[in-house]
Amino acid sequence: MLLLAIAGWLGIDALIVGEGRTPWLALAGLIFFVPLVVAFTLRPAVFANEERLRIRNPFRVIVLPWGTVETLRSGYSNEVLDKSGTRYQLWAIPVSLRARKKAARQQARADKEVGAARPSRMPEPTGPVRAQADQIMDELRELVAARGPDKRAQGEPSVRWAYEIVAPALAGAVLLAILLAMG
Repeated sequence: MLLLAIAGWLGIDALIVGEGRTPWLALAGLIFFVPLVVAFTLRPAVFANEERLRIRNPFRVIVLPWGTVETLRSGYSNEVLDKSGTRYQLWAIPVSLRARKKAARQQARADKEVGAARPSRMPEPTGPVRAQADQIMDELRELVAARGPDKRAQGEPSVRWAYEIVAPALAGAVLLAILLAMG
């Protein structure tokens, strides 16, 4: 949001106060920059319901019925593999190695304090301590196992490009290139 606010402030200022071709360059820059900032910051999301998993990445929307999901992997990025072997990244669920290390330290501390006579100041974990992204992936794996065989969760995966992001960014890039080439 801060990037959008700064771009809006500088862009609108250049549009109003700018002279010569500065307003046109500012307009082309805004048309190019704003969709990209929205695509990479505000747009990514993962939606799961009874029938399917919908992944909204920066430049495309993927709809996977639960029956087509083969597995969910979590390494340096979170990914979904469908039965055809196609891999889709989950941009909205970032992997944090720092959070994983913190969870591992908390788990080791909890395991060590099980036999300790002195109680800890930390609340007792109800289960194994996991990073938030790993907990989300575990929940999605449970949904795959529970909903995969369901008749309503069958179908074909669909991938749609996000033209609402691609078109303005491309138009802004072309306009910016033309204005810069004209000198």
